[in-house]
Amino acid sequence: MLSVPYALSQGGWLSLALFVLVGAVCYYTGKLIVRCMQADDSVRTYPDIGQLAFGAHGRRAIGLVMYVELYLVAISFLILEGDNLDKLFPGTVVELLGYRMHGKQLLVLVAAAVILPTTWLKNLSMLAYVSAVGLIASAALTASLVWAGVAEKGFHVKGSDLLNLSGLPTSLSLYFVCFAGHGVFPTVYSSMRKKRHFPKVLLISSVLCSLNYALAAILGYLIYGDDVQAQVTLNLPSGRLYTRIAILTTLITQLAKYALVIQPITAAIDKNLSVAATETGQLTRMLTSTAVVVSTVVLACTVTFFGYLMSFIGSSLNITVSVLFPCLSYLKIYKARGGVRHVEVAAIVGILAVVGTYTSLNHIIGTF
Repeated sequence: MLSVPYALSQGGWLSLALFVLVGAVCYYTGKLIVRCMQADDSVRTYPDIGQLAFGAHGRRAIGLVMYVELYLVAISFLILEGDNLDKLFPGTVVELLGYRMHGKQLLVLVAAAVILPTTWLKNLSMLAYVSAVGLIASAALTASLVWAGVAEKGFHVKGSDLLNLSGLPTSLSLYFVCFAGHGVFPTVYSSMRKKRHFPKVLLISSVLCSLNYALAAILGYLIYGDDVQAQVTLNLPSGRLYTRIAILTTLITQLAKYALVIQPITAAIDKNLSVAATETGQLTRMLTSTAVVVSTVVLACTVTFFGYLMSFIGSSLNITVSVLFPCLSYLKIYKARGGVRHVEVAAIVGILAVVGTYTSLNHIIGTF
């Protein structure tokens, strides 16, 4: 949501049509994931779908893509924390052991120090409740943009580009990030008491999120035009109450969700290390979590470009998890059973063609 105004500025007003298309495609592929799960009662996770469709190689491939995606999202959380804390506390300087630390890197370290103990928890259910603050953060950000437009900048249609081909790949990548929750769909579906309602849940949430994203994108682009930053909160004027509310709710959300994001990564490492449920095993799990946090801190202090990182996640990983893998798995599972209609084959081929066109466009534009 923070990056959709920037995405709109990169692609121009007509890129909103592609935003709608991406939302529709991701909704359809979400339904394909559920169909894949319904093919076998033993399927409960996303890698399980890979196992059912393509065997052990499929499980390993989709698992690797998911873990890399989660790792990069964790890095983006820390970058986000550093940028927004710097917005709240500009010019912060600390001297430690004769070394002068300042700026975003210092604030990334502060955020990591707060986050680290949450990664040691055995039961993360408490963080799941806290992460519901994300709903409040979304509403607070939209309200802040409205407030900024009314009280500060006004809505002057500063962004005038109808279509910017050179920025279109970035826009599409960021739009895919908006709808890339497919990795957790199997977990949500498996946990529902009335699983038959999942398509309705998916449709309602997709529509509501789309409206929220689109409103934020349009407001941000109307107010700041081509000057909108990769995180629209960085455009909000310092010292204003609505700016502080928007940034604080965003910060709390990332603090709560970081441990949830890296938990599958640390669990996979512990499984490979055969960590036992003993005191020694608990210490090993803490060391594993600490090592993951430290590595993300180092990369967050090195890769400071939030917009480019989110674009990379969208273009190289989310598209695989959200579009390519569901389509190919569905065809592989149901084609042999004669359960794929010609209309579905045509729709899937069309989706794969669109993704292929996007990839080709990305490479062509990248050569100039």
